[in-house]
Amino acid sequence: MLLRHIRYFLAVAEHRNFTRAAEALHVSQPTLSQQVRQLEDTLCVQLLDRSGRTIRLTDAGAAWLLYAQRALQDLDAGRRAIHDVHDLSRGSLRLGMTPTFTAYLVGPLVDRFNQRYPGIILNIEEMSQERMEVLLNEDELDMGIAFADTHSPDIETEALLVEALAVVVGNSHPRARKRGALTPRDFEREAWVLLNETFATRHYIDQYCREHSVAPRIAVEANSISAVIGIVGSSQLATILPAAIARQNGDLSLLKLEPSLPQRTAALLRRKGAYRTAAARAFAEVATEVSQSL
Repeated sequence: MLLRHIRYFLAVAEHRNFTRAAEALHVSQPTLSQQVRQLEDTLCVQLLDRSGRTIRLTDAGAAWLLYAQRALQDLDAGRRAIHDVHDLSRGSLRLGMTPTFTAYLVGPLVDRFNQRYPGIILNIEEMSQERMEVLLNEDELDMGIAFADTHSPDIETEALLVEALAVVVGNSHPRARKRGALTPRDFEREAWVLLNETFATRHYIDQYCREHSVAPRIAVEANSISAVIGIVGSSQLATILPAAIARQNGDLSLLKLEPSLPQRTAALLRRKGAYRTAAARAFAEVATEVSQSL
């Protein structure tokens, strides 16, 4: 069995069509079919059901698929390990980050890491935690920064900081000059601009409202943290965001709310058992330093 046999089988399993799989692999269809047949002969079992218009995995093929995927991930990790540069003079790191942390953590984190390791290229993608965990398990990311409450048992976490949510208003808002804390009843009187339900932050807000029987008067929902900040800074609307975001913006003020809003733990996420490059280990160290300073 050769590495190309595994790659060819996985391509057919993904596309469920020999023609499309061959095009993706840049090989001829007869070559692809022959290589998959050789794999089946080696394993002494039929992996693909070719009887219908769409290629389907047999029971044996479905069982073997997971092991083939893991084998390819391990081989790719081994390749990176061989080329890992331990003096950190060059290299790259694939990092996922949820939108909350790109708003206030990514700046100081990248600044310190780049000053210390200028030869390492950071490839940063903003995404939901759910997608991040999928890509970590598929070895498409080296690590991520999200929340400690993961959805996948194959993901391990390393706590970075405790993030507090807070009521945030613009400096021209009438409550920006008041010292008293908001009550749940005050909460209901305000008009709000909130992140929409694709954000984990919104789920925490909704849970708080349910627990305290609060029905917020929502004026705007947005899918962008920068849009929410811009609206709040130039209007009489209030919002709920991590307190660290407001502290970095001179146009915003923090308000106390009693009972207080929930806290959550920001963490580094990795796939359990994944190879950790020198760049990944260095990034984790820098992330811990920056988080402690925040």
